[in-house]
Amino acid sequence: MAMDKKSKKRLEVIRKKLEKLQLQLNGAKQQNDEPGEVERLEQEIEVLKAEVASLKG
Repeated sequence: MAMDKKSKKRLEVIRKKLEKLQLQLNGAKQQNDEPGEVERLEQEIEVLKAEVASLKG
């Protein structure tokens, strides 16, 4: 299935955001000084991964 330009651009934006969130999550796990931050970041990552899956097929 061919994706349109808008979907490709959205995937690119999501991938960059996922990369940034993953780094934040790793930092939050090492320095767990803000309660709920790890869970919030994990939830954001899951939402973005679900969006990637829906865009791909």
